[in-house]
Amino acid sequence: MSTGEKAKAEAEQVVGKIVRKMAHAVHKDTLAAKGAALEARGKMRGAKEKSKDSFKH
Repeated sequence: MSTGEKAKAEAEQVVGKIVRKMAHAVHKDTLAAKGAALEARGKMRGAKEKSKDSFKH
């Protein structure tokens, strides 16, 4: 997994989690859903990169 892609995946997960939790705190359901989607996208990006690495070796 390239370091740049790994950093992007981790950043998306962290930002998504922060957005989701802050939106829940102020009762903004639409924003919470966007944060959850961003977090999920980061998790999927990380899974994609890990699977690419497993085929390289």
